Amino acid sequence: MIAATLLLSFASDSFAGTIVVSEEIEIHVAKNGSDENTGTSDKPFLTIQAAANVAQPGNVITVHEGIYRERVNPLRGGSSADKPIVDHAAPDEEAVIKGSEVIKDWSRLEGDLWEVTLPNSFFGEFNPYSDTIHGHWFESKGRTHHTGAVYLNGNWLDEAASLEELGASAGDIPLWFGMVDKQNTSIRARFSGVDPNTEEVEINVRQTVFFPEKQGLNYITVQGFTMSQAATPWAPPTTEQLGLIGPHWSKGWIIENNTISHSMCVGVSLGLGNVGLSVVGTGVGYTELAFFLNENDLWSKDKIGGHVVRANRISHCEQAGIVGSFGAAFCLIEGNEISDIHVRERFTGMEMCGIKLHAAVDVLIQNNCVYRTGYRARGIWLDWMGQGGIIRDNLVFETGAPALYLEVNHGPILIANNIFMSETSLSNRSRGTAYVHNLFTGQCVIGNTTRTTPYMKPHSTTIAGMHKNYNGDDRFYNNIFAAPSINKKASLAEENKRPTKPGPDARYNDETMPLFMDGNLYINGAIPHEKDPDPLVSEQEQADIKVIQKQDGFYIQWISNPAWTREHKRQLITTEMLGRALIPDMPYEQADGSPLQIDADYSGNARMLSNPFPGPFTKLKEGKQLIKVWPKK
Repeated sequence: MIAATLLLSFASDSFAGTIVVSEEIEIHVAKNGSDENTGTSDKPFLTIQAAANVAQPGNVITVHEGIYRERVNPLRGGSSADKPIVDHAAPDEEAVIKGSEVIKDWSRLEGDLWEVTLPNSFFGEFNPYSDTIHGHWFESKGRTHHTGAVYLNGNWLDEAASLEELGASAGDIPLWFGMVDKQNTSIRARFSGVDPNTEEVEINVRQTVFFPEKQGLNYITVQGFTMSQAATPWAPPTTEQLGLIGPHWSKGWIIENNTISHSMCVGVSLGLGNVGLSVVGTGVGYTELAFFLNENDLWSKDKIGGHVVRANRISHCEQAGIVGSFGAAFCLIEGNEISDIHVRERFTGMEMCGIKLHAAVDVLIQNNCVYRTGYRARGIWLDWMGQGGIIRDNLVFETGAPALYLEVNHGPILIANNIFMSETSLSNRSRGTAYVHNLFTGQCVIGNTTRTTPYMKPHSTTIAGMHKNYNGDDRFYNNIFAAPSINKKASLAEENKRPTKPGPDARYNDETMPLFMDGNLYINGAIPHEKDPDPLVSEQEQADIKVIQKQDGFYIQWISNPAWTREHKRQLITTEMLGRALIPDMPYEQADGSPLQIDADYSGNARMLSNPFPGPFTKLKEGKQLIKVWPKK
């Protein structure tokens, strides 16, 4: 069947482009179909996998309404950005893909305690109830965790540490515990006052939901699905990173307008594949891996990255919403709403975050909303070898750890027009960073480290050298620093400690580790940095600056004072004005090498070219007001 033209377009700086798929085969999938059919609109396939088995570059797979319990494993990708394979939900139809199965044969043991026993053949080659969560930088809290889960009406129950804990728990605490022998898997669960045979109870069966086994399948588009309930493993940056959905070490995927939730560890993985090298889980191991990829031509722009992750709703992932080691280079991450990350806190580690990227070369992270994370989960985190990245126009709040964390990068990294409203808004252990027109309400910490990390040639994955990460070479222009309450102090300060081994002081040095500051505003009791040469400190008492949720989205309560513009002269921020990051000797510029200027605000309004207003907003009325910050349209 010849399909009507499908037009997919996006435009954002160096990522601007249009993908047109026309006059190609359209393959249909529907719940009244059969995998013995031909895939036409009147004879659709029953499973998405059947369509994926026959799809060729340029084909469009249209999935009609219904719940599809399967793991989609594409067999091939598109041949170019102009000829991808497109998987999408039919317009105005809800197509759901789940990694779980419904279980009805529960037997009551006593009270709210129930049990079901399944043959191991039910799970096939992968059994999430014998598959443990483990890996580099994972912390188990002294017990065993599995990738399996039990869901009651879409909400997951916690895994008990033992049968004793399950038996001792009160009736109102929903828990489960699994036991696997050579033949069977038994799951006991405590349901609070309900009969699981009359409710929807699901259990994890599949490790991923939309994820190819084969690496290097390029140019696949996934649009408009609801995807959930995957038994994903821990995904550290030094090993293969699996997610509920992901391109598996390839290039040119588009993942957009999906709802992605309830992944045991990772929602979207853009990260490392199996590259044939096992390293230790340390910084030394990660550096060894980076050189291995370089020396064997396994990580380059023509092979890896360049994905678009746009306008997805990502939630309830216990490690990260979006993760990507090496494979996120040259990507656009835009317009996503990410929340409820690591909120159960049953295990912990060093990789929990809304967006956690390693080796983020020329990444553009813009117009995202990240909020409500667990106590060790950050909002946005660029770690090791972040270079040429731009983080702009994002809203990040209510994170248990810093809203923005930059770790051992040499830059340049530009952070502009963002709203960071967590108890700790910024933790910077990098150099070559530029903070421009942001709002910080909370502590901002500038730390120091002596770790040695690689840097690359400009706009490239080619390693140019190694350098220690003493803090320095940072820029703070036209930002607003504010405490959330007049009674709660906030400041831009360096950690009050020195290295345990001989080395430079953690404080900035004007000659070798300079700090550039100008045009910053400090309100609501915020304390200027000692090296800010001309801070504007407002003595006017301010009401709380806070995020308010309404039915149509999130607003910021704000008070504006016109004196903030009159009393201070600020510069328009441009590539020329920011200069060059010292270590890679690279300007703050677009991914295509063109210059930039911060001439629009968080909402896209034009900024005054002469004496621009500080912070992320430019069109403000005087006095108290509510500003709509999410969604933006």
